[in-house]
Amino acid sequence: MERSKKILTGLGNQYYRATLKSMGFSTEDMKVPVIGIANAWSECVPGHYNLRQVAQRVRDGVYRAGGTPIEFGVLGGCDGMANGHAGMHYILPSRELVANSVETMAEINQFDGLVLLGSCDKIVPGMLMAAARLDIPCILLPGGPMEGGVVFDGRQSDQTTASEAYGMLSAGRITEAEYTALENTACPGCGSCSYLGTANTMCCLSEALGMTPPDGGTAPATSAERMRKAEETGILIMELVQRGITARQIITESAVRNAIRACLAMSGSTNAVMHLTAIAREAELDINVLQEFDDLSRCTPQLARMNPACSYNIADFYRDGGVPRLLENLGELLERDAMTVTGQTVAENIAAHRYSYPATGLVNHTRDDPFGYSGGIAVLRGNLAPDTGITKPGAFDKSLHHFEGTAICFDSEEAAEEAILAGRVREGHVVVIRYEGPKGGPGMREMYKAMKYLYGRGLSKSTALITDGRFSGTNNGCFVGHISPEASEGGPIAIVRDGDRIVIDVEQRRLDLLVPQEEIDARLAVWKAPVPKFTKGWLGLYCKVAASGAEGAVMKFEEL
Repeated sequence: MERSKKILTGLGNQYYRATLKSMGFSTEDMKVPVIGIANAWSECVPGHYNLRQVAQRVRDGVYRAGGTPIEFGVLGGCDGMANGHAGMHYILPSRELVANSVETMAEINQFDGLVLLGSCDKIVPGMLMAAARLDIPCILLPGGPMEGGVVFDGRQSDQTTASEAYGMLSAGRITEAEYTALENTACPGCGSCSYLGTANTMCCLSEALGMTPPDGGTAPATSAERMRKAEETGILIMELVQRGITARQIITESAVRNAIRACLAMSGSTNAVMHLTAIAREAELDINVLQEFDDLSRCTPQLARMNPACSYNIADFYRDGGVPRLLENLGELLERDAMTVTGQTVAENIAAHRYSYPATGLVNHTRDDPFGYSGGIAVLRGNLAPDTGITKPGAFDKSLHHFEGTAICFDSEEAAEEAILAGRVREGHVVVIRYEGPKGGPGMREMYKAMKYLYGRGLSKSTALITDGRFSGTNNGCFVGHISPEASEGGPIAIVRDGDRIVIDVEQRRLDLLVPQEEIDARLAVWKAPVPKFTKGWLGLYCKVAASGAEGAVMKFEEL
């Protein structure tokens, strides 16, 4: 029985029908499947700015297939707008609010299925978490990526170019006129950021996971194809409802491994490790996502390369076949019998796909000609990361895959950024930024600006940065994030001192402090936990229940 029928049929349910009729719905509208459209549209986020138009075409598709669409709003914050100030404390926790709000509206209204409209860093995983939690027919459709801006420093510019350029300006490498000119030319139109950051990584991985129709993750925001995908999605959700194909029939262990393979093959954002961990947890899967990343990274070639690893953007990836061609090239490395929102398996989708553009070979390579022979993300362990640390070797020069340097330590993101711009960070330094984990930050802020400033000051190939916080998918250079246990919980990163030697070894999957274990133990014995930065409101709660980065930074209420 369709969920909506429980409240919309029978004499005793007149209250619900009368409520809907007050907004113009008809008796006939309530006799067919009711599809919720969770729309994260706002004027705060360029990746969501076109979702009004996308939603309308989804509605058209639902009507065309004989259903009734009911649209509702979902919050959505832009990571970029929150970067470098107090707002970033709220960004990762907002993922939980997205999941909770979608779950809440679906249960209040007993929707038969959901179309989830969102494009950006925490909204996409939050919506996928809700889909897994609800286990009803669901499709996620992003709004599509932005096109690249004017060429600057050898590649098309974007929002992050401004931060790199500010570092260049502070080092005297460009003029103020060159810097300010970027403001009007770096972002030519709306869409999720044009590079392979967390937003576009998660949109691509939703395709690989089977929760987004083929090409639905990468067709540009301003393209006609984006609108066609929206109407197709409205039709597909009705087919899923009629066939009873629910989210957990798609979000399986096989699907998660396929998404991990795709992430490794394209050198996606390190944040994907945390988000896939959280999604698998909501689907109640018996899979260790961190271990799968570690294992599969050793045998998954890098087949696609995009900014920040090179100059090509997501739109270039789309025109070179996008996720469908990436999956086709991965071939038998995938579990191709996994179900998808098309109602077909991964193998059937690949066989049926028709590419809109001829292959260029610039972004998507075959397994005979890979960019690298191991995955673009690596899981590190060692005495500085007893649980885990996450790095992205696919986004930095191979000369940095083994880096030994001298620690220079900061207890906040802001302190590190000030020191970098002041010239206190020099060649050979390992910048340590701590107390920025899920609990300690709180919210596991991104060290985005710090990395961009290092790049702008010409230090991206001669320094490294480690943190219990996170990184933006656009960052490049030698970095390790998600270090667990975090500093605020007494992880070894808390007791590193200026002048200590640190080794990052990607090949050996190690992150180590070159200090005798007896000295480490002695330092930990006198360490004291800091006072929580927030004790009230939403972040006061999050500080208490946030799990480690190794556990996906989910909220574990059993800790209350």
